[in-house]
Amino acid sequence: MNTELPPSEDSPSVPYTIEQVLSGVVMGMIVLITFGNVLARYFTSKSFAATEEFSIALLIVLSFLGSSAAFAFDRHIRVSFFADKLPRRARAVLDWLSFAVTASLFAFIAFYAGKLTWDQYRFEETSPALGVPQWWYTVWMPVLALALVLRLVVTRLRRPS
Repeated sequence: MNTELPPSEDSPSVPYTIEQVLSGVVMGMIVLITFGNVLARYFTSKSFAATEEFSIALLIVLSFLGSSAAFAFDRHIRVSFFADKLPRRARAVLDWLSFAVTASLFAFIAFYAGKLTWDQYRFEETSPALGVPQWWYTVWMPVLALALVLRLVVTRLRRPS
């Protein structure tokens, strides 16, 4: 299985997509939080486990960014055993159907995550450990789901039919 990403034909001077850069930043933040927690436990026998809230929120952000990067490079998970055996026109129809279902799913996530975020803001919910507004964590779900829908649309429109 080839694991290398193909070079971008659109902009060869930019080696990474925005999703890849942000994923690296988010991953670095998770590593720093976790490493800081390990050091605190080692030297003080105490934990600042409340930072787990940040780590979980960052992992959700990382999941959305990774999904977007996978779609940008056409590397998302799919079962193509039967689709590859179909005529070219039928494969194109399945490709459009896959796009429609995937974009609809992330639009659905954006809508309901937006409602959740609004409710958390409106009812002034706070996080259990740190007591910060809960919507600080969930606001990224609708934002990134909408960004992912836009990524899907742009990727689909750039791909030949």
